[in-house]
Amino acid sequence: MSHDERAAEEHVHAGLGKILVIIPTYNEAENIGPVVERIRAAVPEAHVLVADDNSPDGTGEVADRLAAADGAVHVLHREGKEGLGAAYLAGFRWGIEGGYDVLVEMDADGSHQPEELPRLLHALASGADLALGSRWVPGGRIVNWPKSRELLSRGGSTYSRVMLGVPLRDVTGGYRAFRKETLLGLGMDDVASQGYCFQVDLAWRAVRAGFKVVEVPITFVERAAGDSKMSRSIVAEALWRVTSWGVQRRVEAVRAARGGGAPIAPAGARGEAADAPVAAEEPPEAPRQRPRA
Repeated sequence: MSHDERAAEEHVHAGLGKILVIIPTYNEAENIGPVVERIRAAVPEAHVLVADDNSPDGTGEVADRLAAADGAVHVLHREGKEGLGAAYLAGFRWGIEGGYDVLVEMDADGSHQPEELPRLLHALASGADLALGSRWVPGGRIVNWPKSRELLSRGGSTYSRVMLGVPLRDVTGGYRAFRKETLLGLGMDDVASQGYCFQVDLAWRAVRAGFKVVEVPITFVERAAGDSKMSRSIVAEALWRVTSWGVQRRVEAVRAARGGGAPIAPAGARGEAADAPVAAEEPPEAPRQRPRA
């Protein structure tokens, strides 16, 4: 990237306010250093919060050393493994209380390319309330995934889209950039879902509340080190919750039809159509928690 392109990009990002990339970790000691380094190189003005669930492999200590060497890196030490959703919610609250305007979800294993973060930020700068990195829109792709994982991911997104009426191609994706106001409008206090299901939950809430959700094509790369956190229990929770939400949605629709009214949208609704088309963004050319700064 040329000097002029970098300057133009930083100007766009400056209009978004303070940016915080939240990275939940559990046993990611091998991965966290390189990922943080890549984030700081890709978007130097962004800060990073590592939300570590007391990893036995010393990830928290590695993160502390990164924070000691770079004032833009912070660590939130959590007492134990409570799941992806709980870690992100804690990170969102930490960031909002700290005055950040944009909060980004990113995996610690390198599967989400930090170099593609400017695309998500560009989508927010262009008017999106939530920019969702998507593997399943034109331009999106996956690298080094077994066919079984691809079928699981595609199937999960398709099932969620059908059951919930969410006009998104990649409902389960976890590379996302939220405006602070979007998160505040989603009712985070009653979010109890985890894993795959947490991502579906937030996307569904955003669409139902009338926020503008834009899918941005990304390249998802399978982790090179460490173990995947995917498990049968995570898949089972997602299937159960999405099915339950879908049934509830249909019951509400029937009641609304009989009563001549529409189902009540969640808090934060902005009056836009819940099932309005969601655009795919073209890649632009160019308990005890000890936050530590």
